[in-house]
Amino acid sequence: MAAVRIVTDSACDLTAEEAAELGVEIVPLSIRFGTHEFTDRKDLSVEDFYRRMKVSDQLPETAAPSPGSFETAFRSLADEGAETIVCVDLSSALSGTMQSAQAAATSLDGEIDVRVIDSGSITSGLGTIVIEAATAARDGASADDVIARIEDLRTRTHVFGALDTLDYLKKGGRIGGAQALLGGMLSIKPIIDISTGTVEQAAKPRTRGRAMQWLKDKLLAYPGLELLAVYHGEAPDVDEFVALLEPEFPRGTYRLGKIGAVIGSHGGPGVLGITFCEPPR
Repeated sequence: MAAVRIVTDSACDLTAEEAAELGVEIVPLSIRFGTHEFTDRKDLSVEDFYRRMKVSDQLPETAAPSPGSFETAFRSLADEGAETIVCVDLSSALSGTMQSAQAAATSLDGEIDVRVIDSGSITSGLGTIVIEAATAARDGASADDVIARIEDLRTRTHVFGALDTLDYLKKGGRIGGAQALLGGMLSIKPIIDISTGTVEQAAKPRTRGRAMQWLKDKLLAYPGLELLAVYHGEAPDVDEFVALLEPEFPRGTYRLGKIGAVIGSHGGPGVLGITFCEPPR
């Protein structure tokens, strides 16, 4: 068993199989539709979330895990023999999740060595960072080396999302620097940039096809990019986007997956995103 173990939250959008393979412990956020509350990934699957979102009159809301949930995860890994636990969470600018992890780590000070790191990212950007950190830990890297890997990737990770609508982002209060897009929200397919851990305006193409081309052009602007991932919120045209990427980015050279309930609550159904790391300088 690795001396260093990784904890993250369910905004990472890793599958249960990916997490289990690398020994990653995932602490789930909560998802609420009105008075109905669900534990992400445990009693609300990705598919069920989007089905419910389509028929519900109420927008979903998310809530950070309690410090106690993180403490339980930290203690579990310590009981399994972990000497140091590195907890890497979604951007602290978008959620209070990291603060809960920090509170749990503080309560265990002197008992368990826990290091809490802000990924500055979300969804597959966070997931990629977690995979790389867990791989390094599995291969025997020290806690300091694992953290150095996270901090390096954090500075090079880009996250872009093409939305069908800004409604969910606006009503969820996460519009941030994309506020300027609202004026034309009825006639555009907005693209947002979350590379800095906050929501910023990236582009405002008029059609979905142009949005897809913009995403591909963004990838081509970074020759030698690493760790590409394509993620979507049950987007019906994801196969079209995969075909568009095919000449330069063949299927199998990147991770393809679904954006879960935490980020999907704010991006809405149909969101299509790319995450990647620019080459080291």
